[in-house]
Amino acid sequence: MRRTIGALLSCAGLVAGLMLSPAARAEEPKKIVIGMVAKSQSNPVFQAAYQGAKDAAKELGPKYGVEVTIDWQTPPGEDAQKQAQAIEQLASSGASAIAVSCSDANAVTPAINKAVAAGVEVVCFDSDAPRSKRFAFYGTDDIDCGKQIMEQLAKEMNGKRVVAIIAGNQAAPNLQNRVKGAKDELAKHPGMSLLPDGVFYHVETPEEAAKALNAAQTTNPQIEGWALIGGWPLFTKNALKWTPGDIKCVSCDALPAQLQYLKSGHVQMLLAQDCYGWGVQAVELSLKKVLKNESPKEPRVVAPLTPVTKDNLDDFAKQWDKWLSAGK
Repeated sequence: MRRTIGALLSCAGLVAGLMLSPAARAEEPKKIVIGMVAKSQSNPVFQAAYQGAKDAAKELGPKYGVEVTIDWQTPPGEDAQKQAQAIEQLASSGASAIAVSCSDANAVTPAINKAVAAGVEVVCFDSDAPRSKRFAFYGTDDIDCGKQIMEQLAKEMNGKRVVAIIAGNQAAPNLQNRVKGAKDELAKHPGMSLLPDGVFYHVETPEEAAKALNAAQTTNPQIEGWALIGGWPLFTKNALKWTPGDIKCVSCDALPAQLQYLKSGHVQMLLAQDCYGWGVQAVELSLKKVLKNESPKEPRVVAPLTPVTKDNLDDFAKQWDKWLSAGK
């Protein structure tokens, strides 16, 4: 009799455990996968964005009661078709959201729209696809960025002489807008002129950018100022061949490698984009959209630019140490 009662109690306990296990499982954090498709793995600004995304995933996951994984599906080099393929693969493999910096908005828009139609939220950072169904964009006001670069260059050159522009990928809409902003600002300085055909496009690697800049400078020694709407040449050593101060240079971005050119006097000012924040904001915007169906009041969320000169160089370098060491 006692054995029968014991067996019944054991069975009852087993049944109760089985009945409770779904509730116990429900208490486990929901798993959210956010795909991240930047322009290229080799560009340090996107390495910083990736670090920002990973740090945000660790910090914000517990806040939202979820476990967040960043699925980095960035091509080794710039390739809009590979970006489109990565977006499609992430959408089909169960990602809840995708963050993308578009190498070519026209090329990736169909893939973005297909992902959204499949129920995946898409946010753009750095380089937008404004005609797509992405729900938001976080990044620089590119026209204003180009304007600020040229404005600072004009101050360094006292509003005189010939300048040229390093411009990256000609198909990238964000870079097209920066060139426009730079040209619009240049028109306000009648003593300055843009070298004929003085906008130099190139593959967005440090080596190709430095090669394009130096070839242009050698061929056109009348250039006395450079507006770098992306800091690509400054990501490699000894890229600028002139004596410091002989040619003026103002550049977008202020990554650790670039700071050496500021210290040496080859570059007069860097305008730092919020590249670490691209990753942070992409994750936070995605979580709000996926979990709460919240979108920002305006779909374009403007990121700040921070001027970096010799005066605040050391403090800014320490900020980079913090960003790139976080979460390691």
